Amino acid sequence: MPEHDPHDPHDPHDPHDHGDRGDHGEHSEHGHDQAGAPGHAGHSHGVAVDADRRWLLIGLALILGFMAVEVSIGFLAHSLALISDAAHMLTDAASILLALFAMRLAARPARGGYTFGLKRAEILSAQANGVTLLVLSAVLAFEAVRRLVSPPEVTGGLVLATALVGVAVNIVAAWSISKANRTSLNVEGAFQHILTDLYGFIATAIAGLVVLLTGFARADAIATLVVVALMLKAGLGLVTAAGRIFLEAAPAGVDPDAVGDEMAAVEQVIEVHDLHIWEITSGQAALSAHVLVVPGGDCHKVRRVLQRSLLAEHGISHATLQVDHLGEEDDHQLLQIAHSAPEREQGHCEDAHGPVHRTGPHDH
Repeated sequence: MPEHDPHDPHDPHDPHDHGDRGDHGEHSEHGHDQAGAPGHAGHSHGVAVDADRRWLLIGLALILGFMAVEVSIGFLAHSLALISDAAHMLTDAASILLALFAMRLAARPARGGYTFGLKRAEILSAQANGVTLLVLSAVLAFEAVRRLVSPPEVTGGLVLATALVGVAVNIVAAWSISKANRTSLNVEGAFQHILTDLYGFIATAIAGLVVLLTGFARADAIATLVVVALMLKAGLGLVTAAGRIFLEAAPAGVDPDAVGDEMAAVEQVIEVHDLHIWEITSGQAALSAHVLVVPGGDCHKVRRVLQRSLLAEHGISHATLQVDHLGEEDDHQLLQIAHSAPEREQGHCEDAHGPVHRTGPHDH
């Protein structure tokens, strides 16, 4: 039987519409199985999208309202810390708008060449949020260093009062966005923007207090550098996480070698190879593999056992398994696998796709 490629938009093996990843029963063909995960009944990929949008919109309204006030006060007080916080709040607002737009794209059903729909629009949004944090941190770091060398006069009392209000606003905004589905990297990106802004306001409030009590104007620039460090940490985290999904790495915390060994240890399974584990979007892992069972073994039963185990042990609900008997040849000679490992690997595929997993000790 030809190997099934889960990335092929013209795959003839799946007549179902998976656009919304909704409930669908177990599907298989005559002969040996090559099927998706068992039914998704009761399986959810997060809270309702409408609920996410509502919480994000509340956070957006709070951010935009306070940002307009903070920009004005920042210029009046000659405070870079306040202006940097306001600039960060602008990126907060942009990140929330981007997250809302990405949610709308991701909710569209799969059609045409986009067999997974536009779910990775949310990952693009998360990556854009991360890059924005990195670029903004570089700009603010440059200006902070310049003000450390030549500090302007800063109105400490005005900075302190504004920052304290900013802390309160960001606490409410962060709480609001935290109510959305943060397993989505898209929502997490917006949340990280708000969270670093909250930390920034705390640092700015401390700087304002220091300036008010001691007249040490450089405290404002130092507070900005604290915000920059937090922005760098959040930005790098988002870019790295989004990059892993775009490069189709296994989900964080999932070891493909361990998963392959677990699959190979199932009764009647002799070997597992061409094992791929990746994320369609954040929180939606997928797996494909070629599984060889003992001659005369029950391929259908093995597939069901493997899929249920993958769902229960690793939360992988989208599993596509090609299950065949060892050394089997069908009438059309679509599959010819010899009994020896070197011959089997050479005959199966010219380009090996990762390690081979068998029962007992073996190299990965």
